[in-house]
This record gives sequence, C-alpha cells and structure tokens, in this order.
Amino acid sequence: MNTATATAATAAPKASPRRAIECGVPDNQQYLHPLLKKNYGAWKYHDRPRPGVLHHVARSGDEVWSVRAGTQRQMDVGTVRKLCDIADQYAEGHVRFTIRSNIEFMVSAADKVAPLIEKLEAEGFPVGGTGNSVSMIAHTQGWLHCDIPGTDASGAVKALMDELITEFRREEMPNRVHLSTSCCEINCGGQADIAIIVQHTKPPKINHDLVANVCERPSVVARCPVAAIRPALVNGRPSLEVDEAKCICCGACYPPCPPMQINDPEHSKLAIWVGGKNSNARGKPTFMKMVVSGLPNNPPRWPEVSEVVKKILHTYKEDARSWERIADWIERIGWPRFFEKTGLTFTKYLIDDWRGARVNLNASTHIRF
Repeated sequence: MNTATATAATAAPKASPRRAIECGVPDNQQYLHPLLKKNYGAWKYHDRPRPGVLHHVARSGDEVWSVRAGTQRQMDVGTVRKLCDIADQYAEGHVRFTIRSNIEFMVSAADKVAPLIEKLEAEGFPVGGTGNSVSMIAHTQGWLHCDIPGTDASGAVKALMDELITEFRREEMPNRVHLSTSCCEINCGGQADIAIIVQHTKPPKINHDLVANVCERPSVVARCPVAAIRPALVNGRPSLEVDEAKCICCGACYPPCPPMQINDPEHSKLAIWVGGKNSNARGKPTFMKMVVSGLPNNPPRWPEVSEVVKKILHTYKEDARSWERIADWIERIGWPRFFEKTGLTFTKYLIDDWRGARVNLNASTHIRF
C-alpha cells in the first residue's frame, strides 16, 4: 500500500450504525382526508342524516360526510381496485376501514353523498352499519388463510349476512349489535353481542409417526390449559398422549402440533355465545356466555346456525329497551327469561351462573363440555 492509499483509508469516515427499522402501525395523519386533518380533535357535533351516513361539523364550520358500506373483508385485488376507483371518482380519493371491515368514504359536500351511495349499491357494497344496526360481522380467517380452522368463518358470515342485510341497512335495533365468528376455539373473533364459535367434542387424534419430527413436545405440553397432555414413548419413538378424562377439547394443542388433529367432520360442531362487549358505555365490559351447543357444522350455508342467531336477534329487537345492548338486556330480564323468550333449550353444559353451578364452582368463562 502506498502513502496516498494509506492516507485515503485513514481519512475515510466511519460508517454510522444502521438505525433500527420501527415496525407497527403507521401514523394515520398522512392518510386523513384534508378536512379531517385540519379539524382533528376540534369537532362541534355529528349526526346521521340517514343510515350509513355520518355528518361531522367542525368548530371552524367545515363539514364532512362519511358514507359507510359493508365489504367481505377478504378481498381480491380487483375488489380493492374497484373500491379505490370509486373513492377517486366519487369520494375525493380518501377511504378508511373500520374495525368491523366496513369501508368509509369521506366527502366535503352534501351533494356528493347521493351519487356515491348509488354507485356503491350498484357495485354490490350495501350502505349501512351505523347507529342502532347490525354491523358487519367480524370474523377469523377460515379456510382461506388460517392453518387450524374447524370451519369457514367467512362462509358463515356470508350466509348469515345474506339474511340480515335489512338490519344492516336500517337503524331499528335497540342498540348497535356486534357479531363475530371464529373458526377455532381460540376465538380470534373476540367478544361480541352474538358470536359463532367452533366447538370440538372429541379429544385430538394423534399421529404418533409424525410427532417426533414435527412437534416441540415441551411446548405442546405447556400449552394445554388443563395439563391433559404428557410425553410418551409409542412404538419406541418419542410422542405425546392425552388424558381424555381431563381434556376439554379446546384445540390449543393443534396449532403447535398438527399431528394432534382435532378437527373432525362429525364431531366438530358450532356453538352460539351471547352477551359479550368491550364498551364501557352504560355498563361494564362483559364476557360472552354459551347458550347453544352442538349445532352441525354444515357448509356452505350453515342454516341451523343462521336460524338460531336470527331467533336471538329478533327476540332482542322486540323485547329490549332503547339503548340496551344484548348483555344489558339479559342482565335485566335474567337468564331463565332469556331462554324462555328465545325458545332455546337450557342444559347443564351451558352458562354456569345459575344456582346449581355452586355445586361445581364452574363460574368462569372457560370452555367446558
């Protein structure tokens, strides 16, 4: 190395350390409609001119109309582009999605609302889901994306919303109604006024030839909430075994260990849960309680499930007082009256806050069959 080269190498600046790439939710300000950004946190009031339309008035005098439409949540590229084209042509190029998979288009003039609604309805996106209505159903991935589904949550949503579309378009319920479906008992769908959740009724079937190569056995043992799984040696190979007397058929062992197959075309059923909510308005948040079990997992339309959900929903609509959520309504009338009014059959396998539950102290929200 000559002197010039050595001098250049010495003078080269030191490389600065690479900054960490921050992951997470991006700042939403960059995506807001200009009037929403301008008046952020400075709104005077809002109202609903009609179902599916929100009207916000700022202290500055600016007005914004938001048109809410239902979507199928799992959308192909063509559908996304169609929604974006509608936003560009009719809604000033800005949209946002709600937590229940509705899409909202914002406009700054009242005369843009009617053409936007007409276009959305013509393209198959129903307008509604505001106020005291049945909002779009929150659901898990189902057969399309989930690796452990016992049923197709999105298919059950499609079948049910086909029959509840009128309640989505109107605001005639006592209060808002949130529904959810979950394709396994881990319940990614979350708490809801009415929830449809898979119900396994038999312990998993173990393929002992695959366990040693596929499963991390200590993790699977630790995952069981009732300590029903333990290591075992089967045919000279390390495996697992299930104490069926302890097993509650929750399916928690299946995700980390696919050879412990619990999905079954005959023994995997559907259950209906009611009374869950995250809101603090007028009452504290509540967990759901199971009120119907053993419904057949009957794709592609799940008619038995839709029939039960509609029965509960219509009884609630007729009997609840204004602004009562389903949990509030049940709290007022009591569980015995709930089963009487809905015509559902109460069994010992359902909610456990009745007097006889004091015998077994099973008063938690854990799943037990």
